[in-house]
Amino acid sequence: MIMRLQEARARRAVYRQTVTELSHLSNRELADLGIHRSMITRIATEAAWGK
Repeated sequence: MIMRLQEARARRAVYRQTVTELSHLSNRELADLGIHRSMITRIATEAAWGK
């Protein structure tokens, strides 16, 4: 059970970090990466949980 909690905490940290980093980029920088601002949470979810 402790392992699952640690894994969940690590995944949430990856999610938050991804959202934070992408949110700080300008629309132009996101466009250069082929990302629209509305895609940030989906990308963060994929990064953390692979979905």
